[in-house]
Amino acid sequence: MELAYYSDYAVRLVNSEEPARGKDTLTTVEAVRDLFGENASAARRATDADVTRFRSVRARLRGVFEAADQGDETLAVDLLNSLLLEFPVSPQISGHDYRDEDGRPLWHMHLADHPSNATAGYAAIAAMGLAFHLTEYGVDRLGLCQAPPCRNAYLDTSTNRSRRYCSDRCATRANVAAYRARKRLEADRSGSSGLAAETAQRSSASGDR
Repeated sequence: MELAYYSDYAVRLVNSEEPARGKDTLTTVEAVRDLFGENASAARRATDADVTRFRSVRARLRGVFEAADQGDETLAVDLLNSLLLEFPVSPQISGHDYRDEDGRPLWHMHLADHPSNATAGYAAIAAMGLAFHLTEYGVDRLGLCQAPPCRNAYLDTSTNRSRRYCSDRCATRANVAAYRARKRLEADRSGSSGLAAETAQRSSASGDR
């Protein structure tokens, strides 16, 4: 499993809530289990008690993204380090059942967690995955959507560090809003210019009398 995969754990958890819209999908144990994706064995450990614990970890992970979005690298790293210390993992080499042409295992790094509960396991993987992404690509690659009121978290993997939105939908919405704003501004300027010209014409006519 690629280490980049683990960073998606953090994004999925953070985006289970949209504070500006008053939306929160993390309300049941089933919602907690859905966050684990294909990791069914880990998901089965979840209980009703994990709903509250997951929300607590979610707030702390969002804090990392918010600090990064505000350009505070030190705070982002400090917040992430506190999660890493509280929820440790054991890196292991794994081969699973994948084989190359010579019949050898396809070795790759795997993050083995030894949790006391489902939240600890998820938090450990999410924090480590985010740490790998941060150290590999930089703090500025952790973003919050710039299309208000969204503010969903995302990981910028673009080649020119240009990503600003969490999805194509938000990018389109923001572009449409910007286009409409430009049109309104142009209309206002045109109206003001027309009014100014009319006023000047009237003043000129009055002076000719």
